[in-house]
Amino acid sequence: MAAEIDFQQLINVIGEAVVISDPDGAITLWNPAAERLFGYTKDEAMGQSLDLIIPEKQQKRHWDGYHKTMKSGQTRYGNDLLRVPATHKDGHRLSIAFTVALLYSTDNEITGIAAVIRDETERFNQDRELRKRLAELEGQSA
Repeated sequence: MAAEIDFQQLINVIGEAVVISDPDGAITLWNPAAERLFGYTKDEAMGQSLDLIIPEKQQKRHWDGYHKTMKSGQTRYGNDLLRVPATHKDGHRLSIAFTVALLYSTDNEITGIAAVIRDETERFNQDRELRKRLAELEGQSA
């Protein structure tokens, strides 16, 4: 007999940040991994706009894509990773990668977007350092 899955427990123990927002972009779920990644407690994040974690320079682009997804019901980031900058509560910049899934009501209306997010800041910084070093080496051999 298969054990019944406790989805709330899964969301709470999973190592990736899980953030769900409603059609207007208000946060409706914020798991403990999201607290660790972004620095905001669940109480601080719940009901807030996703602007909480989106750098100001990226907000227009984000909202254009968000509203397009809400209208069309289509996203290419269900399978493809989206890599973008984000902002921590203390103001430092993060590099994150995530996929999203549209959530639907029983009436087939979109009720929100779930994002599964991981921190790629260290990898991003290592890649940037390697590209910089490669450019320096190529410059020396020219």
